[in-house]
Amino acid sequence: MAAGENEAGPATAPVRTLGRSGVPVTALGFGAAAIAGLFGDVGEDEATATVEAAWSAGIRYFDTAPHYGVGLSERRLGAVLRAKPRDGFTLSTKVGRVLVPREGGGDDRANGFAVPATHMRRWDFSADGVRRSLEDSLTRLGLDRVDLVLLHDPDDHEEQAFREAYPALEELRSQGVVRAIGAGMNQSRMLARFLTDTDVDAVLCAGRYTLLEQGALDALLPAAAAAGKSVIIGGVFNSGLLADPTPEAKYDYTRAPEELLSRALRMREVTEAHGVPLRAAALRFPFGYPAVASVLVGARSADQVRDAAAQYRRPVPGAMWEALRERGLLPDGVPVPDAGTEGSLS
Repeated sequence: MAAGENEAGPATAPVRTLGRSGVPVTALGFGAAAIAGLFGDVGEDEATATVEAAWSAGIRYFDTAPHYGVGLSERRLGAVLRAKPRDGFTLSTKVGRVLVPREGGGDDRANGFAVPATHMRRWDFSADGVRRSLEDSLTRLGLDRVDLVLLHDPDDHEEQAFREAYPALEELRSQGVVRAIGAGMNQSRMLARFLTDTDVDAVLCAGRYTLLEQGALDALLPAAAAAGKSVIIGGVFNSGLLADPTPEAKYDYTRAPEELLSRALRMREVTEAHGVPLRAAALRFPFGYPAVASVLVGARSADQVRDAAAQYRRPVPGAMWEALRERGLLPDGVPVPDAGTEGSLS
C-alpha cells in the first residue's frame, strides 16, 4: 500500500488551491447540510459516522453553514473535526443569516430541515452581522478558525452584500482571521459579479453547473478563469435527480418536473450503456472546466459517502460523453473531463 493511503482511499494532503489564497481543497468535498436533517431525520451517531467516513475516504474539505439545521450542521461537523489535526483539513462556513433563539417549540421542516426550531434565521449582510455570524459559527464548531468564509444566498440583498458584507470579509482576510473569502449561491449571475467586481478567492455555485444544466458556463466560469479564481460546485446531483432519477426525485429542493426527469432518465440510459452509473458521470462532469477546484457531495450516511468516493474514482470513457452529445443530452462545446482516467481526491 502506498504511503499516505489507507484501505478506504487516498488520505494525502490536498493539492488544489482556491485562487491565489493558498487554501487547499480536495477535489471531492463534503457538504454538511444533509447531516443536519435536510429532507429527513439524521441521528447523532449516523451524522458522526458520515463525517468519519468522509475522512476515511480521503476527503479533507468540509463545508457547512448556520442555515443548515439552524446550527446543527456546524455543531455536528465540529464535534468530529475537533479530534482531527487542524492543519489537516480545510473548512468553510457562511455568513448572511444570524441565528436568533426562538421559543414556542415546533420544527424547522418549513425550511427543509427535520430538526427542532430552536432558532430563527435573520438576514444580516451588515459588517457587524458578518462578524457576529462568524463568531457564532466558531462557537458552534468549537474551533478557533475557519479557512474560507462565503456570503450565503445574498440574492435579495445584493447591494448591501457588495457595499457592507464583502468589505467586512476583505478586512477579516487582511487581518488573518480567515484565509479565503467568497460567496455561495444557487445562481450564477451575481457570482460572476463577485468574480469581476471584487477580490474574492472563490465562489460556490450550487446546481447551475451540472450534467443537467450548464448556465454557469455563460459568464461565471469564464470570469473565474480570466481572474485566476476558483469555483466550487455544489448541488452536482441537482438535489437528487442525477443521483436517482425516480418520480419522487427532487430538483432544486422540490419535486422534479416531468421534463427534467425524462432527460435524466435518458442520460442514465446512455451512461449505463457505457458501464458508468449516472451519479458517477454527474460527479466527474464539472471537472471538465479547469477553474473548478472542488465538487461538494452531500451525504446523510456513511454508505453514501463511500459510494460517492467510489463513483468519483470510477474511470469514465470519452465515448460516453460523445454519446450524450449525439443524443442531444449534452450541448456541443461544453467541456468534459479527460477520458478514461480515475478521479483523485487530492
